[in-house]
Amino acid sequence: MNPMTIEERLALNKYDVDTQAHIRLKGEACQGCETRGCLYVCPAECFKLREDRVTFDYEGCLECGSCHIACHREAVEWAYPRGGFGVSLEYG
Repeated sequence: MNPMTIEERLALNKYDVDTQAHIRLKGEACQGCETRGCLYVCPAECFKLREDRVTFDYEGCLECGSCHIACHREAVEWAYPRGGFGVSLEYG
């Protein structure tokens, strides 16, 4: 029996996506950031570099808080989603 890969396990997670983002980027604080730690620490790869700007898509967020901790410019406004929304890890 082959064990499941991380990608296969993550694909089993259940998301109840809210219309309100629980994470926001302060764009002005991201400007000039050379390390861009958020691009490397997010296990769900929710942060992307597009046209030399960091963008964030909250829909696949695992709510781990790594981005908030890694951002030395305090550009990530992080909170848990509203009650009843977010990821359910029990499937993966």
